[in-house]
Amino acid sequence: MSHAAPRVDYQTHPSQYRHWKLSFDGAIATLTADFDENGGLAPGYKLKLNSYDLGVDIELNDAINRIRFEHPEVRTVVVTSAKEKVFCSGANIFMLGVSSHGWKVNFCKFTNETRNGLEDSSKHSGLKFLAAVNGACAGGGYELALACDEIILVDDRSSAVSLPEVPLLGVLPGTGGLTRVTDKRHVRHDLADIFCTTTEGVRGQKAKDWRLVDDIAKPAVFAQKVRERALQLAEQSDRPADGRGVTLTPLQRSVEADALHYGHVSVAIDRAKRTATFVVKAPTGAQPSDVTGIEAAGAAWYPLALARELEDAILSMRTNELDIGTWLITTQGDAAAVLAMDAVLVAHAQHWLVRETIGLLRRTFSRLDVSSRSLFALIEPGSCFAGTFLELALACDRSYHLALPDDEARAPKIMVGETNFGFYPMVTGQSRLGRRFYDEAAPMDAVRAAAGQALDADAAYALGLVTLNPDDIDWADEVRIVIEERVAMSPDALTGMEANLRFNGPENMFTRIFGRLTAWQNWIFQRPNAVGEQGALKVYGKGNKAAFDWNRV
Repeated sequence: MSHAAPRVDYQTHPSQYRHWKLSFDGAIATLTADFDENGGLAPGYKLKLNSYDLGVDIELNDAINRIRFEHPEVRTVVVTSAKEKVFCSGANIFMLGVSSHGWKVNFCKFTNETRNGLEDSSKHSGLKFLAAVNGACAGGGYELALACDEIILVDDRSSAVSLPEVPLLGVLPGTGGLTRVTDKRHVRHDLADIFCTTTEGVRGQKAKDWRLVDDIAKPAVFAQKVRERALQLAEQSDRPADGRGVTLTPLQRSVEADALHYGHVSVAIDRAKRTATFVVKAPTGAQPSDVTGIEAAGAAWYPLALARELEDAILSMRTNELDIGTWLITTQGDAAAVLAMDAVLVAHAQHWLVRETIGLLRRTFSRLDVSSRSLFALIEPGSCFAGTFLELALACDRSYHLALPDDEARAPKIMVGETNFGFYPMVTGQSRLGRRFYDEAAPMDAVRAAAGQALDADAAYALGLVTLNPDDIDWADEVRIVIEERVAMSPDALTGMEANLRFNGPENMFTRIFGRLTAWQNWIFQRPNAVGEQGALKVYGKGNKAAFDWNRV
């Protein structure tokens, strides 16, 4: 699982699934885990007992997106298992044992984003999730259940929920387990301490009493109870029973040695400079302005196509191009076309398809926020950082805006729009403008007053919307030098610095998962107690006992 590993493709289709089965019954979709133990993404391990790897989670992410867009009638998703006495035993330990540190970290990040996405859909678009835990549910399997709105556990005297990472593997339940047990389920901290240091887990009435699950049911009535609760959850949703789904057709893209090309997004890699330039293109030509036209356009509707392409580009670059540490974000096209798109999104934000598209854009921008890459926006002639596209620049660590005082026609402008004030909240719940200005009244009011105005480099700089505004005499050298300086710095230090500076506002469950929990897990993943020759993760399943260095650090 090194950089030389085969290229990972995040695109799939239910006809290609090896691990999940999707079925539909009116308002209820059932997502059944039946992982093919020989279907691992890489050789060297078997996915026994419904244990998963990145390939399983790529399918899960795809399945949830297909429910979101192709089945608007679905209001509750039941997550369950087809295996006897096993719901999900979590991340495959042998896969973790043979993976590089970077692979483990990226795997955990994508898994976190997928689980956070369940909660995002529940909050923003009324798609509810019910974990029907019909067997042993351990580690990452329980973390998947925790991401659902509710958990029902079969009370068969053997099925238990557990987070055994600490006692068994010397690592943490790092895809949200520790945080959701406390922040979401409000398990008392001393009981959580027992739970997280016990390999056998907790079952039956005790699991319910400790708040680890919402309800239990005997095997004879389990299916009935799950269905009843799924229908009750569906009543809380406003997804349309008569909505016409949109088929998520395969992305039109070409993957080259040093480039990715899509309809509206392209990425050019400069390996010598260790940079990648993202170009995001504005819509062109006539665009639908009413829901009939939007539904008729389907997956080709520009905002939906853009969100899917940008998400795939971000995920592909994160996983497959580990050495390309600086991403230069650029845009091309007509700012008026971007603002017209925004007006349609705002006007029809409550229509299910528009709402789901806004959700995909929101989660895609959030993927940019949490990517361990330096992000620099370059605002040059022909760019269109307006409204939704301005979010791309606001997500960056720095933005450079070319000043052309003697050429008003060519001088690049940015424009603040309605969508910049909380339409695409970060995982903190803040807007990126709010994050930028700490929600302080004076700068926020000044930016609001300038909304809708085309701002040149000097005006944008005066409002604090860009980092620097070099003129055309200094532009090439200044941009070149700052990029060269950035690329020469320690990637580890930059990753830590960027993550801390980007999330400077309020803390919540998601930031605690991505920040505190992830940082600890990343550190523990490199410690000999976990991954040394006698580390718990390395000796698991070999009959040997882990040898720990007893120093507390």
